[in-house]
Amino acid sequence: MVELVHRVRLFVFSFRDRQPDYLLLRRDQGVESFWTPLQGRIDFGEKFETAVLREFTRETGLERPEEIIDLEMPSQFDLADERVIEWNYACRAVPGDPPVALHADWADYRWSDFQSAFPALEFEADRAAIIRLHTRLLAG
Repeated sequence: MVELVHRVRLFVFSFRDRQPDYLLLRRDQGVESFWTPLQGRIDFGEKFETAVLREFTRETGLERPEEIIDLEMPSQFDLADERVIEWNYACRAVPGDPPVALHADWADYRWSDFQSAFPALEFEADRAAIIRLHTRLLAG
């Protein structure tokens, strides 16, 4: 039997000189670590936006995002006996606000412009999501 696991992937951004910067995080796993957006589970019966807010504050230590954007592009994959469904969201942080209390799960972070962030992301689904977000931010 396959268990469904729902997660959020959260692209945190802010603006510097009218251009978006993206928060990338790296776990402490030595050579195996790579840059990624925030991510976390959605609890049973929990609304997506509630999970987004929880992960944003838990992982960054920041109070609250200025804006939440549903990127409307879920992805899924199978991992052993689990089917993982990931819901991509973006949160706008206060400009220039670095994480104040990075969660212990993360070893490092950086703010990157699109040209640096895109190739740093390991997974194709993350690259597609950041393209959608970047295009939307520049159009709006």
